[in-house]
Amino acid sequence: MTAQPNNHPGSQPYSAETAVAIAQALAQVPASFQPRTRHYGGQAHPPQGEHTDPNAPVGATPNFTNRLILEASPYLRQHAHNPVDWRPWGKAAFDEARALNRPIFLSIGYATCHWCHVMEHESFEDLAIAHQLNSQYVPVKVDREVRPDVDAVYMAAVHALGRGGGWPMSVWLIPDPKQPQGVVGLPFFAGTYYPPKDGDRGQRMGFGTLLAQLATAVRDHRGEIEAHGLELAAAVKTNLESAAPDVEMLPLTLADSAVNEFAQGYDPRDGGRRGAPKFPSNTPFGLLLRHHLRTGDRQASDMVVHTLRMMVRGGIWDHVGGGIARYSTDAQWFAPHFEKMLYDQGLVGMALVETVSLCGDPELAQAARDLFDFAVREFAHPDGAFYSAFDADSEGREGLYYLWSVAELKAVLGESDGALVAQLYGATVQGNFEGSNILHLARALTPTELAQTRPALHKLRMVRAKRVPPLRDDKILPAWNGLLISALARGSLVLGEPKYLAAAQRALEFVHAQLWQNGRLHRSWLHGRPGADGQLDDHANVVQADLDIFEASHDAVWLQRALQVQSAQDQWFADKEHGGYFATPSDGETLLGRQKPDYDGAEPCGNSVAALNLLRLAALTGDDLWRAKADSLFRALGARARRSPMAVTDLLTALQARNAPIKEVVLVRPAGSDPAVLRPLLHVVNATFMPHRVVVAVAQGQGGALWTPLAGLLEGKVAQDGQPTAYVCRLGACKRPTRDPEVLRQQLLDRD
Repeated sequence: MTAQPNNHPGSQPYSAETAVAIAQALAQVPASFQPRTRHYGGQAHPPQGEHTDPNAPVGATPNFTNRLILEASPYLRQHAHNPVDWRPWGKAAFDEARALNRPIFLSIGYATCHWCHVMEHESFEDLAIAHQLNSQYVPVKVDREVRPDVDAVYMAAVHALGRGGGWPMSVWLIPDPKQPQGVVGLPFFAGTYYPPKDGDRGQRMGFGTLLAQLATAVRDHRGEIEAHGLELAAAVKTNLESAAPDVEMLPLTLADSAVNEFAQGYDPRDGGRRGAPKFPSNTPFGLLLRHHLRTGDRQASDMVVHTLRMMVRGGIWDHVGGGIARYSTDAQWFAPHFEKMLYDQGLVGMALVETVSLCGDPELAQAARDLFDFAVREFAHPDGAFYSAFDADSEGREGLYYLWSVAELKAVLGESDGALVAQLYGATVQGNFEGSNILHLARALTPTELAQTRPALHKLRMVRAKRVPPLRDDKILPAWNGLLISALARGSLVLGEPKYLAAAQRALEFVHAQLWQNGRLHRSWLHGRPGADGQLDDHANVVQADLDIFEASHDAVWLQRALQVQSAQDQWFADKEHGGYFATPSDGETLLGRQKPDYDGAEPCGNSVAALNLLRLAALTGDDLWRAKADSLFRALGARARRSPMAVTDLLTALQARNAPIKEVVLVRPAGSDPAVLRPLLHVVNATFMPHRVVVAVAQGQGGALWTPLAGLLEGKVAQDGQPTAYVCRLGACKRPTRDPEVLRQQLLDRD
């Protein structure tokens, strides 16, 4: 095999070993390979207009190939043919920076990030800027979804510098002179997207000028840069590491405070928080629904129902294919940023299911089915688990895959149906978005309109499938899978759709089979290659999914798996001194700080999920050790919760469960009877919005090792008079056993 020379402008030679590895990787790409670059065939091909997705023709030979071709991450491989000689994050890059006495330019993003693509197109594909980076820096790329710990550290640096966060994240580092080994980098300047030239996009200083000035500053004022970096690193460490734990338990009034704060910023017309952009995750659906359940506050549930209705009618909702985009760029949920993230499907899916459980809204029930059908159809790996995301762009244009002209609607559907869909879904001849149309609804459709349009939308989906699709990020993340698996499991019960439980079980079987190794989870999986060790959210979300599948399937193997993963979480992530959990394992890389997550953002943080998991395990097993760990976690995050309740809405959701407390619901059928005899009782449990509960359905006398953790809960519970019997208990104290579904409903809803 001939070694691949390093011909990147201004770069250092590769070692013989690296050169051969790159050449071998390049030789293994399939004939259908389409390099992501405009540098191919020995020439540079000028960009065409606003083209932000620089793909060469199929079979083209790229001019440049760097070390990222050796990585599994789709995001890193996107940049494998830039003229920038990128390195992956790791000790080798830091060692090189020390040897060359150069700063590191760290670029953090993810595969479906639109503005990451823009910066790649404008700057990382530019030969002059590539020469600057290669000759004056050690350029390093990080996939934030694979290394959220690195992302969190340097996002804290962006915030410490008083800048707004986002991606792509651009950070300038020097290796810590006090740490001659490892990957401790001192940030001295940071931001997000930068245009290439001064004055572009209204910014005074472009990326090229910034690179030159910062390289000069490091060369001429190294001591001052180091001092500034150490100061900034200390601020990052303080930001990441939580304050001392509270002595007292968090008061439930913090949940009320968060609800009141959300209500003050609520948009009564369009739902969600006032202003733009609008993110689905900025509405704390679970907190609001549980507040309504606890207090009877109708406003809290009304805000949830109205927000979800406006979302599923808006352009952020994919009316043709199902599912929801990451956010709306306006205040009306109309014009989305078109990328679709797996975690949004899981979180919005769960919000829809819980709301349907509360109010039975048929519009939201249909939306939940459409979302789950989309996720199972489009996101699923053939063996069951779910991919991570779909890009916003296709053929160099954001949203192109999802847009329709009136002429296209009529061509596919015929004149009459095309005109009807255009009328109902707000499409005009002039277009409502960049000359084309985002389909959206101004109101709920009538049953007649639904019957007319559902077949038409299916036809549109079949035609749309023939378009050039957006890039799909094929990596599998346990954390994100856990969120969708939980929603599918709960949705199967509320919607009466066993197929969703089957899809959830297949996905979770995959996670346990492929990503559980050596007593812990891995962070990612792609094409048979597990990634680095998993983080807290991987373990916490999988425990949650295990518990949800256990309650939906009544198969105790899932409880055993939940206990197994929880044990690994306690071993590798627990703060045994102060309570709660760190984001990274105890044997993980040493960075500027070891974060203890205490912010519920686009996804619930691992500690918030863990708090509710611990409470559920306590209710199932009767072991107060789990409840004590949960209380310790609440106190550990007390400072953040008291300072900013809206920052920890998922933690406060768990706090409401702690104060309910959780009900233990046991349904017992006669030994040897068909499990179907429990259906009337299960129907009541599944159709009643009572999130503060655990559910166990068993045959009388059911035993074996798998059921040992439930021995205390099941003790003394029998099928009275040979009939299916329900027991509703709290902290082991049970109400009168009942065989009457209506009595069971009242017992579930009773607050005493």
